Amino acid sequence: MLCIHSGPPISVGGINIILPGGEGVVEWLELNVGHTGGSDLTKNMISGVFLYNNKGDCIISRIFRDDITRNVVDAFRVNVIHARHEVRSPVTNVGRTTYFHMKRGDLWLVAVTRLNSNAAMVFEYMTKFIELMSSYFGQFNELNVKNNFSLIYELLDEIIDYGYPQSTDPNVLKLLITQEGFNAAEKPTEEQSKITSQVTGQIGWRREGIKYRKHEIYLDVLESVSLLMGPLGPLNTHVNGSVRVKCYLSGMPDCKFGINDKIVMKDPRPVQPTDPTSKKEKKKKKPVSAAPIAIDDLTFHQCVKLGNFDTNRSISFIPPDGEFELMKYRTTQNIKLPFKITPLVHESGNKVSINVTLKAEFEPALLGQRIELRVPVPSVTSKVQARSDKGKAKYKPGENAIVWKIKRINGGRSAQLNAELELLQSSKKWARSPISVNFEVPFSCSGLEVKYLKIHERKIPYDDSGVLKWVRYISNSGSYEIRY
Repeated sequence: MLCIHSGPPISVGGINIILPGGEGVVEWLELNVGHTGGSDLTKNMISGVFLYNNKGDCIISRIFRDDITRNVVDAFRVNVIHARHEVRSPVTNVGRTTYFHMKRGDLWLVAVTRLNSNAAMVFEYMTKFIELMSSYFGQFNELNVKNNFSLIYELLDEIIDYGYPQSTDPNVLKLLITQEGFNAAEKPTEEQSKITSQVTGQIGWRREGIKYRKHEIYLDVLESVSLLMGPLGPLNTHVNGSVRVKCYLSGMPDCKFGINDKIVMKDPRPVQPTDPTSKKEKKKKKPVSAAPIAIDDLTFHQCVKLGNFDTNRSISFIPPDGEFELMKYRTTQNIKLPFKITPLVHESGNKVSINVTLKAEFEPALLGQRIELRVPVPSVTSKVQARSDKGKAKYKPGENAIVWKIKRINGGRSAQLNAELELLQSSKKWARSPISVNFEVPFSCSGLEVKYLKIHERKIPYDDSGVLKWVRYISNSGSYEIRY
């Protein structure tokens, strides 16, 4: 946040900062800097940023401090890009110079410093810089970089000030820098005030004055299911999920979002009584809602009001315009496994018989898609005959595996794979590798369910009932393996 005060200037790391007079000056410095010497600020300092292509040509070069020279460009090319040995570490030291580098496609992004900078901060900045460039001109590749030289240099000057990283929020920067060469001095005073309020205000992710004729909001609950199944049962199971939102709402809407989480839900799902009841009483009972789930980890977007969540466990937020990730979560309890895989192997001399049964463990009305099982076979396999009652099974010698693909299957259905193998003579014992499974199912394996989404806008007259709300659940396989 940019604050302008009257008071004596104080030098911190070579920069004059004007602070309000009084006893709060020393306390502010101790909290934000450590002391007026500025040694803590140097941990967040970058001396230069460079972009290389695969040939080692430096196509973007921006030096922010005078403690490095152009010689660092050649040093990185020789010691990393054209090195005789493979460089695996993302941090390389050449003399007293440290290179933080990451490769994306055909480009190398490099940040250089001669101080003991915070590596996590530098890599976070580099990642945000790549995302920022992608938001401006799409795919991050050499051709797009060469076509947007002036834009990239403008962005570098805006997001780094004398080596210190600044804001990398695309929504804010697109108000200051446009591809047409936006000049703030030529804009009217009212427009300048809007930009200033967004850059320095509390809601920097959404600008004012957004209008849509049709108000819609889309929620996608996306989950990745990981399983390690042993012969006696599950060894490790967890779900990594995220809630992504596409928002097309006018004004500055205040949204309230609810899920069936144990943290949010006060009353758990009632347990059915064991005593027998009459048929009339059973008909009067209302259908029970979805059971609450235990979420282990939660990470929210910056738009979520954490104060409200800490107070009453409600997820309130003013959404950014367009697409964004509202929250990420992880759960390890009461996971609904979509498929049950039962492998049977019979070995007799140089012949092996493999039988794999797949059963869809979800409701018949739902449909599992893009199912693929990869069944490893011995490396000394000479002949394979594979057949399945659903989908297609094919032996791939180069991968030493039988690949079984099923386009779609309804819940409650089963499918079977039978394979007969002939092996070459070998003294090595077959070490059975686990069966890996890929799939996509249209429900939440963690049990997470969107209970409600309320929208309220004070200034623009549209109510919650006039907003179209769409919710979609998709679960994909992570590391889903069956040992046998």
